[in-house]
Amino acid sequence: MRQFIQGIAENNHYQATRLLQMLRQIQSRYHYIPEAAIEQLAGLLNIPRTQIISVVEFYSFFHLSPRGQYELLISDSITDHMLGKKNLLGYLADKLAVAVGQVREDGVVSLDNTSCTGMCDQGPAGLVNGYALTRLDRSKIDKIAELINQQKPLEEWPSELFQVDDNILKSGLLLDQQFEQGAALKSALKRGVKETLAEIDKSGLRGRGGAGFKTAMKWQFCSEEQQTERYVVCNADEGEPGTFKDRVLLNSYADQVFEGMTVCAAIIGAKQGFLYLRGEYLHLYDKLQDILEQRRRNGVLGNNIQDAGVDFDIEICLGAGAYICGEESALIESLEGKAGIPRNRPPYPVTQGYLGKPTVVNNVETFLAAAGIAVNGGDWFANIGTEKSKGTKILSISGDCTRPGIYEYPFGVTVQTILNDCGADDVLGVQIGGPSGTFISNQEFDRKLAFEDLATGGSFIIFNASRNILDMVHNFTHFFAHESCGFCTPCRVGTSLLQKQVDKIVEGHGSAGDVVALEELCQLVKNYSHCGLGQTAANPILTTLQRYPDLYQSRLKEISYEPGFDLDGALETARRMANRDDAGAHLAQTQMESEHE
Repeated sequence: MRQFIQGIAENNHYQATRLLQMLRQIQSRYHYIPEAAIEQLAGLLNIPRTQIISVVEFYSFFHLSPRGQYELLISDSITDHMLGKKNLLGYLADKLAVAVGQVREDGVVSLDNTSCTGMCDQGPAGLVNGYALTRLDRSKIDKIAELINQQKPLEEWPSELFQVDDNILKSGLLLDQQFEQGAALKSALKRGVKETLAEIDKSGLRGRGGAGFKTAMKWQFCSEEQQTERYVVCNADEGEPGTFKDRVLLNSYADQVFEGMTVCAAIIGAKQGFLYLRGEYLHLYDKLQDILEQRRRNGVLGNNIQDAGVDFDIEICLGAGAYICGEESALIESLEGKAGIPRNRPPYPVTQGYLGKPTVVNNVETFLAAAGIAVNGGDWFANIGTEKSKGTKILSISGDCTRPGIYEYPFGVTVQTILNDCGADDVLGVQIGGPSGTFISNQEFDRKLAFEDLATGGSFIIFNASRNILDMVHNFTHFFAHESCGFCTPCRVGTSLLQKQVDKIVEGHGSAGDVVALEELCQLVKNYSHCGLGQTAANPILTTLQRYPDLYQSRLKEISYEPGFDLDGALETARRMANRDDAGAHLAQTQMESEHE
């Protein structure tokens, strides 16, 4: 072990900022992080062992106690539940003779739940030793159990178990664009970097991760900082349940995404970029590394790109199972080898980001769009969409529809148009923007997808009339309680209390007072949490309670007040002693009963 750990530290230049990547390698080899490895790493990296332990405990893909040689994780997203995940998980546990959340006695296999794996269009889904498993059914589970019991190496498993499809069902401005490698950077340099920034400004491009901040403004702020050391970060940590578009873009459009990052680097003067890839997309890692290497060979990445004096390279950093790292400051903390706890803002990353230096953080789709604008100009993009929402939006559509997958629409499209296209009938409602977004009812399908109406990072989950919306609320509330980083009390305690309160109501043990208390708790968590996770954790409850209050009322237990004894009669002795028998000396039983109810 000592030689292995020494080699890992050496390959990572003894840099504590690469702690996550080192821990991933240790976890992969030993199926947990041994105490001896922690002690040795602490010495080699010159950091406290407690710091390493805190990082291990923060990320769900790291463990301090052994897991199975085959670590199976089954996605617990609502879309997987809608496809029969619960029964399949029970069947899998029986086939493998291991309980959920446990390691089998022989140490060969462990089984557990995990948060959404980004395969919502082809679930039920899961992971085996980090690699995606899709479209699970009983026949596939039989095969998986057989392979595990035979202890077959993953490379000998049938490829169809790991098949991940793009499912692009409607393309538009971005998904139809095709240009040669290096074309965006060539256009940007020919036009001039300041002029290219002006084109991006003219395009009206706003961040596609959901917040919608103007891209050109962010890049300009960063470029104007006095420090010469700047960074470009692509946020590919799409952990929002129901979102999988970035997975598709990186699988089929990675060159254009890297091109957009390089254009950004030329504009702001950055020499180093990072692609922060969510751990669940491990299957894309080698392919993306090959693309980066090809770009280096072709002179569009590395030193003196296209002989224009631009030096820029990109490193891929894998996450380790933490939804909160989708928040840009938490992502930067993770990039630095720490627990992904969101920072206080201001300062913002454009002034103090990675290693305290000016940093641009943008979504995968944003960089893809920026590359297209660099080639085609701002008007190409701005001529589509609405006045406040320019261009197109790529959607991840899943749930109750006949054609789940990737769809690209001009901003301003109605929800009804989207539902018609993806084959959704008898729809009860749609969750737009994932658990942190908005639930809309079937009375709102004329609403439009746009920053001025329904803003979204891309998740679009459809529920038909056969579904109980409280099942969704229950799932999402548990998700937020599980994913809270624990940094601030309103979120750490509040999401746990929300979970318990929702459980109480869903299970039929709640009263009218519990619904009132639930609403009050929602407002506390929303208004006092440190970051976006806590501030949006109550959204599934608030948006459904507003639209379907009867659903909550229907789960409340009926309470009738039946006094155990005669209150007025019990005061008879007191009345005699006081020599009173007027109305004021009597208790009205009906009034007390009314007040209690």
